[in-house]
Order: sequence, then structure tokens, then C-alpha cells
Amino acid sequence: MSQTLQQTPAQTQGQEPILRIRGLGKRYGDHVVLKGIDFEVQPSQVVVVIGPSGSGKSTFLRCCNGLEQPEQGSVEIVGHTLVREGQMLAERELNALRTEVGMVFQSFNLFPHLSVLGNVTLGPRMLRGLSASQAEAEARELLQKVGLSAKADAMPASLSGGQKQRVAIARALAMRPKVMLFDEPTSALDPELVGEVLQVMKLLASEGMTMMVVTHEMGFAREVADVVVVMDGGGIVEAGDPATVFGAPRQERTRQFLHAVLSRS
Repeated sequence: MSQTLQQTPAQTQGQEPILRIRGLGKRYGDHVVLKGIDFEVQPSQVVVVIGPSGSGKSTFLRCCNGLEQPEQGSVEIVGHTLVREGQMLAERELNALRTEVGMVFQSFNLFPHLSVLGNVTLGPRMLRGLSASQAEAEARELLQKVGLSAKADAMPASLSGGQKQRVAIARALAMRPKVMLFDEPTSALDPELVGEVLQVMKLLASEGMTMMVVTHEMGFAREVADVVVVMDGGGIVEAGDPATVFGAPRQERTRQFLHAVLSRS
């Protein structure tokens, strides 16, 4: 199903989409994972992608920064053509592009031998060419933003899961990305730790960060999303503002999914 995401008037005036996808298709052998998705995201939009397990949500997100290579279609993000009809950017160009597209995964992937501060400063020093002092100054500001100023010298092993995920967010932000992708960032956390990570994401949204979030957190989708995208079977079932998708969904498959998910919660 082809979808162009709804935009507010302020978002559509004189702005090019920060993400444009046309005819996106992906398969693993005989298994079709994504089916001809058309999709646009405007600067400062928060897009939340929901749907049942196996619907293609994470694969779709990973195609947006080249972690998965689609066989069909094109992906343009932050002004670069990432992939067109199966042809991906060269590795050097791809790595440069990823400095502009932050990614936060289910697992935290922190370097265990580096302190919190060391994890956040590594990328800016190695890839942005910052001096150690400048990288540290920026990292400390970001750690304050995510509520972890007091943990700058701590080692990852001493942190809770929620704290590790907030460090991972700070590390991604340290590259000054133009868009942030979140792949189920709270799914590996104990329930009582989910809120502290979602609070940081809400702050980023309020500051105008362009975000795409794959999540099972329906409350977050209702509260923060500009657009909610419902996926199933490798395609977009429907997309719209949270009030419409949750309150008056147009598609029966959306109603079935929301009934199942919300009744469990």
C-alpha cells in the first residue's frame, strides 16, 4: 500500500522531505519482507511505526540507513541517494552518511572498556575531528540532557539498562545527526526503566528532532507522534495522526491489531 505521510502546513512550506522512499522492496530468499513502500518524512516530524511482530518494521527502518540493502526502489535521506534499484552508496560515502543519521538499537552496544564519557566522545573525535577537550565539553552537555551527568566517569557494567540506553542516545546525538532512528529502544528494558528512556525521546521530539521510532509503546505513539504508521505483511496498512489511527482507524487490520495490543495492556 502506497503512503505519503501527512504533514502539518508549517512542515510542508518550502521544505524538501528529509526522507523519501519509492517502491521499496526487500526479500530474504523467497520470503518477501517489504512490498513496494512509498513514504516521505518531513523535517521535525516524529513518525512512530507500529504493527505486529514480523510485519517488516525493523527491516524497513534499517533500510533507511543502509544496514539492510533493498532489492527494489530508492531511498533518499538527508539529501543523499542512499540506494536506487539495488545499488547502494560506496562504503566510504555510506559511512559519511551515517554520521548524519543517528541510530539507537534494542541492545545498547556500548564499549565495555570505555567510560560513559569515553563512549560518547569516541565518535566525535574519530569521525568529526573534534579535539578531546571539545568532544568532552559537548559530551558533558549531552549527558546532562539525558540525565546522566553524574555517570560520566562510570563504566557501562555499573549502569542499569535504562541508563545504558540513555548513554546510547547521547552517543548518537554526539554526531549531530539530522534524523534519529530508534529500533524498539525500550524492548530490552525492565518495565520500570522504560519511562526514563521515553522521557528523553519526548524531549528530543519537543526540540524538533526528526525521528522515526519503531516501538510497541502505544502511549508514546499517542502522545508524541505527528504520524503513526501501521505495518503488516511487509506493507503500510495505514498512516495518519494519532487521534485518527487510535480513535477511528480506517482499516480493519488496524482495528484488529490495536484491539489485541490495547486489551493486553
